[in-house]
Amino acid sequence: MAYPTVPCPLHVFEPRYRLMIRRSMETGTKQFGMCISDSQNGFADYGCMLQIRNVHFLPDGRSVVDTVGGKRFRVLQRGMKDGYCTADIEYLEDVKVADEEELKKLRELHNFVYNQACSWFQNLRNKFRTQILQHFGPMPDREENIQAMPNGPAWCWWLLAVLPVDPRYQLSVLSMMSLKDRLIKIQHILTYFSRDQSK
Repeated sequence: MAYPTVPCPLHVFEPRYRLMIRRSMETGTKQFGMCISDSQNGFADYGCMLQIRNVHFLPDGRSVVDTVGGKRFRVLQRGMKDGYCTADIEYLEDVKVADEEELKKLRELHNFVYNQACSWFQNLRNKFRTQILQHFGPMPDREENIQAMPNGPAWCWWLLAVLPVDPRYQLSVLSMMSLKDRLIKIQHILTYFSRDQSK
């Protein structure tokens, strides 16, 4: 599962995906879409674009690809090209809240869930916290304007990436276009895991 703003290092060894990466680099787009697998359709209806930051080609043809999540998308139509999946997509953006009273409530919810996330992370065992920091880096800071980015605050995506949650649940959150709904889902997850921490 890939998320906006979250690093996603990949080890590419299958010839079809090596071709896909090479084409992404040669065409100059330096990006491709990532979806989790789906038993019925081959891959999920929602995913995230990955922007290639660097590719390290190994002598045996494999490569280590340094990517970071970009825009979220919904799959409109599936296809195949030279053995790898392709799709026509539409990009997703959060719907902005215009009403001042609603925005005030959204900020309060945002701040509450952010503090809950910080508390959950600080209460993890040192071993787990260290592993998360090594792999994902530190949790992004709280943003002043919570509606500035089309995908909402970066810390939400970082948190979803590190929480041990079923991929189908993660996918449902990835597909949401409401920051309020996303924060409520994250709050439910954190409440569940915080209960486990207190045992």
